[in-house]
Amino acid sequence: MAGLAVVLIILGCAAYQYFKGTLVKALATLIISICASVVAFGYFETLANIIISHVSEGRLASLLPWAHSLCFVLLFILTFAGLQTAASQLMRQPVDLGLIPERVGRIVCGIFLGLISSGLLLTALVMAPLPNKYPYQRFDSRNPDATSPSKVFLNADGFATGWFSMISNGSFRPIINPKSFAALRPDFLDQLFLNRHNIADGVPLVTSQVAIEVPRKNGVWFAPEGLKDSSGNPVLSRSGHNIAIVRVGIKGIAVKDAGQFTLSQIRLICKSGKAQNENPFIGKGKNAYPIGYLKAANQLQEKKLTDQIRITREDFADNQPVKWIDFAFYVPNDSVPAFLEFKLNNLVEVPPPVSADQAPPPAPFIERSTTAGPSGQSPAPTDRSGSESGRRGLSNISKGILGPGFDGEK
Repeated sequence: MAGLAVVLIILGCAAYQYFKGTLVKALATLIISICASVVAFGYFETLANIIISHVSEGRLASLLPWAHSLCFVLLFILTFAGLQTAASQLMRQPVDLGLIPERVGRIVCGIFLGLISSGLLLTALVMAPLPNKYPYQRFDSRNPDATSPSKVFLNADGFATGWFSMISNGSFRPIINPKSFAALRPDFLDQLFLNRHNIADGVPLVTSQVAIEVPRKNGVWFAPEGLKDSSGNPVLSRSGHNIAIVRVGIKGIAVKDAGQFTLSQIRLICKSGKAQNENPFIGKGKNAYPIGYLKAANQLQEKKLTDQIRITREDFADNQPVKWIDFAFYVPNDSVPAFLEFKLNNLVEVPPPVSADQAPPPAPFIERSTTAGPSGQSPAPTDRSGSESGRRGLSNISKGILGPGFDGEK
């Protein structure tokens, strides 16, 4: 359906520009849509974080998962409407550049306008708290592979996000505090899809306040030799990669939203080792996802990206403000960790990695087992409404807004 929507939007824009517009107006509309997309991509996170910080409690709290999507759409519409109104006032008199240039030019501008518009629409939908298969299935529902995403027809959403990543790393980046979208949000669509992968199980997409921290000293180190998995076997190495351990602290004050998460909601953003001494906020990054966490000093508890981890206030012994977990990542040999992102709105800078002999004392993490059922087996985890996690479909928030008829995964 997403591919069909892309085709229809492109054909609709091309037809409208051909029959109703002129080449000059079509070109102006294309430029305006690009400018509006720059504003939307550049400021939707800032506006969303402001909203999240002010409506974390009360009746509007149910809008938190929708904050990023709504802000993205709102910024684009307002900017596009304002610029389009100004352009209409400046181009009251029609300009005719000739039969052939007009016909060909209108169609070309309409095609690119449709490609950008459909890409922005898909990106906004991916930000929203919708089930995995909407607007399309990018990763396998049971065992997603972050290195093998599926793409929609013409890669419309990838075109839109890639375009902004390119210009944010160039002359359009901020002057006072330069930040590259490609450095902070590499493979942005993959991040969005994986962040919401288990939304049907009630896993929050955002946190209402800052939820994580990484120690500034020796917070990242390379795994020691002889690292074994939970069965006692050596952890498999990956060609061209090293295993890096990152100590992540989950804050007790944010345990309501941060206490339930999947490994797909944790991303280690790495940058080229040659750029280690440069501003970490510029350039390009690449994502690494956890392969598990340290269960003991030399023992790795391997996990899949879809596996959930639950932390309660009981995990914060002696009223400790932070619960530390040592996550393991495969990091390319030519890259170094730069940032760690948790869910959709927590990003912290990480220190340069140190060797295994400089690693801090271990902070082994052992998950609390759930209460056994009548047969002696642990029951399936439940979401906040008490439904079993095996039941796929819309979250309670989405059901309240979209209605039960949209829940196609039941």
